[in-house]
Amino acid sequence: MAINRREFLSATLTTITAASVLGSRFSFAATQHRAENIGVQLYTVRDAMQQDMDGTLAKVAAIGYKEVELAGFTMDGGKILYFTHSPEDLKASLDRHGLTAISTHVNYASLSPENFPKVIEVSKMLGHRYIVNPWIEDEIRKQPDGWKQAAATFNRAGEMSKKSGIQFAYHNHWFEWFPVNGKLPYDILLKETDPNLVKMEMDLCWITIAGQDPVKYFNLYPGRFPLVHVKDMKKLPKVTGSGNQDFGDSLDDMTEVGSGVIDWKRIFAHADKAGIKYYIVEHDKPKAPFDSIKTSYQYMQALRF
Repeated sequence: MAINRREFLSATLTTITAASVLGSRFSFAATQHRAENIGVQLYTVRDAMQQDMDGTLAKVAAIGYKEVELAGFTMDGGKILYFTHSPEDLKASLDRHGLTAISTHVNYASLSPENFPKVIEVSKMLGHRYIVNPWIEDEIRKQPDGWKQAAATFNRAGEMSKKSGIQFAYHNHWFEWFPVNGKLPYDILLKETDPNLVKMEMDLCWITIAGQDPVKYFNLYPGRFPLVHVKDMKKLPKVTGSGNQDFGDSLDDMTEVGSGVIDWKRIFAHADKAGIKYYIVEHDKPKAPFDSIKTSYQYMQALRF
């Protein structure tokens, strides 16, 4: 059937317009990013882990989490426990519920040449990809060049763990942004440690409370932040550089992710630059721990940036 010029042009324009609209929608969708690996720091459910480890991990998995980060680490005479449980029992429970312990928090004393080989051995058995030191004791930080000494310790631990296929990292609080002899401790650690041996698990809440911008560090040290802690505040408190504070236990304004003042879209828009691989939800003092980690998980699942 013959078609006149007007009909042909009309049909062509309609096709082009529809293709343009669809194309713009697909282009928009392609620019949207999401948090692919959402984990939870088990410190959030620490009391439940003490009372019923297996039941707690079952609830964590039922929410939708696939990855967890361990807390509750103790070491006595070379014997390692997590929340009073043996690593073997913990591993069996993790496997039973389809969970992967991607990382663990271990204390500074366990990084000594005498202790750290055992930490690495247990970490390999548990399947960790990262070993994280979350705290440097006040008496160590206040020594002359204490932060440089810590950096040297981290480099040595990082070299040892790297040989076993595990990445070492450091987790911040807020005192790292109070100057020591005119320098910020966090900057000292970043500059004094080998970026291949020592990564950073940036706690995005603590750095924000310290009045610093995570994005600034992402741009200065791209790829250095494979892990981030994701927790929120209803309002930001005033803090000091004292290391004797409880760092979380007295902060009643901590809240579930997405219900506070931190601009997650802005921060995570730079995730590729930062090198973020795992987004680890945490709440230091939740009133209802399982409700808390569920709310945060659902927000992170829905978030696009």
